[in-house]
Amino acid sequence: MPFVAFYHTHKLVVTLFVLIYLVKAILLLLGNKEALARFNKLVKIPEMVISLLFFATGLVMLSRIANFNTLFAIKLTLVVLAIPLAVMAYRKASKVMAVLAVLLLFSAYGLAEMYKAQFAKKHEVTNVVTDPQAANYDLYKHGEALFKAQCTVCHGDDGKASRSGAKDLTLSTRSDAEIVALIKNGKNTMPKMANIYNEQELKALVAYVKGFR
Repeated sequence: MPFVAFYHTHKLVVTLFVLIYLVKAILLLLGNKEALARFNKLVKIPEMVISLLFFATGLVMLSRIANFNTLFAIKLTLVVLAIPLAVMAYRKASKVMAVLAVLLLFSAYGLAEMYKAQFAKKHEVTNVVTDPQAANYDLYKHGEALFKAQCTVCHGDDGKASRSGAKDLTLSTRSDAEIVALIKNGKNTMPKMANIYNEQELKALVAYVKGFR
């Protein structure tokens, strides 16, 4: 199964997982034991399937992640702590533990969004002429500097790394306009970069990316 399929499946099962435990937490806080028991019975099988998919897709994505940094490590730790805490909370009918488990899950989600946002933050380039009016300006070198600063984390220096679902750029057949649109709008794990690059930088990136073919 391609990474993108795992990515979308993971997003879906994580959302369902959090919703199930959020409903449980609310029912527990309200002290409605009968409703909680009915809900537990209703979601018993789906919860088992969702939990299995949660771990399976998560492990696959973890094995192909582009950048395992401190922020991602903290997020992963929060998830690992939240799940057993949530299980114990409902077994012991502990409202405090239930609330804490849900807070940990939401915190992990927030950190995941922060982690993704890092890839949409512009990395400045140095040691290259970026002014197209300069006599020694080189469009290809400008694009190379931008690519190495921003894109190699997923695509690799040779364009073939394919981390976090990044496409093999040596096999790309996209037109210039399609490449620009993809950079601007993003796709799957690739964030939107419309507000990061100006038109000249986009031209430079297109020139360099097409060189991988």
